[in-house]
Amino acid sequence: MSLVLVEDHNRVRTLTLNRPEKLNACNQALLDALGEELDNAATDKGVATVLLTGNGRAFCVGADLVEMAQRNVDPASVPFGTHGFLGVCRAMADLPKPLLIAVNGMALGAGTTFLGYADLVFMSTAARIKCPFTDLAVAPELGSSFLIPHLVGRQNAAWLLMSSEWFSAQEAQEMGLAWKTCAPDDLMPTARKHAEVLASKPISSLAAIKDTLWAPIRAEVDAAQQREIEHFQRLLGGPANNEALAAFAEGRQPDFTNLPPGW
Repeated sequence: MSLVLVEDHNRVRTLTLNRPEKLNACNQALLDALGEELDNAATDKGVATVLLTGNGRAFCVGADLVEMAQRNVDPASVPFGTHGFLGVCRAMADLPKPLLIAVNGMALGAGTTFLGYADLVFMSTAARIKCPFTDLAVAPELGSSFLIPHLVGRQNAAWLLMSSEWFSAQEAQEMGLAWKTCAPDDLMPTARKHAEVLASKPISSLAAIKDTLWAPIRAEVDAAQQREIEHFQRLLGGPANNEALAAFAEGRQPDFTNLPPGW
């Protein structure tokens, strides 16, 4: 089974995350497949616009926590792939063509972070987003600590990144994280219609505009990623993170009240 479905129509390449039984959680295989398809779209002269969505009832629920927990126990048992999360985000940022994301359902963690790399975000009115960083006792990721405030403002970003609360499609649009919201059945037709409008334009002009939009923030995104990595590495495998992963595996709520001071 292909982990990323590929469809071309009118110079629009639609990439569909295809791990619906796991709510499109990103394991290494899915990240490698997505990174490879983004790279392919970047160099394919017949592709002018890329539209990313998910199969099933979720867009993407972020990292595969089962794989993450296994790596914490035995790092050698889960080797890193050729792309990884940072590689996928670099592929999105470096894509010289418009990237549209159609959020068809739940978007958690990286599934929400990916939205910061889109040029246009469409959300189903049935979709919800969440950044469960504090529920997992980890730091923000993938440049989200810069990109999300850049899009929604500092206070909205603070609540989104710190609270681990769900946000509706309407709230995401009001904050500026989503450009348009659509009824579930209208999501893909609406996203494709806009993708085809852009795809009818000269690729050279689209690429020039995208570069001028990204050039002022590339260094800031890179610096944010480095800060996040330092915090993430410190927190991953710590008492709070271990409790969070154990609670997930056991199907219960984590209890952070009896951790060592500072955690």
